[in-house]
Amino acid sequence: MEMEISMKTNERIDELQRNGYRIIQNPEKFCFGMDAVLLSGFCKVKPGSTVLDLGTGTGIIPILLEAKTKASHLTGLEIQEESADMARRSVAMNGLSDKIRIVTGDIKEAGSLFGAASFDVITCNPPYMIEEHGLQNPDAPKAIARHEILCNLEDVIGNTAKLLKPGGHFFMVHRPFRLAEIISMMVSYKIEPKRMQLVYPYVDREPNMVLIEGIRGAKSRMTVEKPLIIFDSEGKYMPEITDIYGF
Repeated sequence: MEMEISMKTNERIDELQRNGYRIIQNPEKFCFGMDAVLLSGFCKVKPGSTVLDLGTGTGIIPILLEAKTKASHLTGLEIQEESADMARRSVAMNGLSDKIRIVTGDIKEAGSLFGAASFDVITCNPPYMIEEHGLQNPDAPKAIARHEILCNLEDVIGNTAKLLKPGGHFFMVHRPFRLAEIISMMVSYKIEPKRMQLVYPYVDREPNMVLIEGIRGAKSRMTVEKPLIIFDSEGKYMPEITDIYGF
């Protein structure tokens, strides 16, 4: 059952269009983006699976996956206590405290925070940007979410390799300009890339996101799915996008 939740300065409650679920966000700190929603749509979670979301922010991916799948339990790991606190209150507000656990902690230490080979599925919407180019304040929540300040790609994939069960699935959204690095890093940690989808803002633009799935210990063979286009020529969401959002 839903609970009444205390709100803090500058926070707001947003509807998620799924199961009547809502989420607490602070636009001055960081709000989830389309990449998180598309990742939740790209994920395939078998009934009864245990799921870990690395760098969960305000908990958007575990909450959406609880709505869309029959996972038995979901965990979100978040290093910023302010975000983790918002995530916990959102989980409680939606009456999901028995299904979703939010842990405050560092992705770099995830291998010791949780048992080895203890998750069926791991998801991640990590910081994309390598350099600190243009960063005014590297301690700001938005900077930490977008730039590799507190964790990098190898931290994510290396700890995923420790925590995934053999045959477990890893799902990540990232930027296409880092695709060569992503694939080589996954292979080096024996998370074999199995499925990939490029996301294009418009049909005649370059892709600006890549969705990728890997399986721990699988053999080499990857499927490239048809492109995912966000907007039609009039700037309206394509039908696939409205399906993912649940509009």
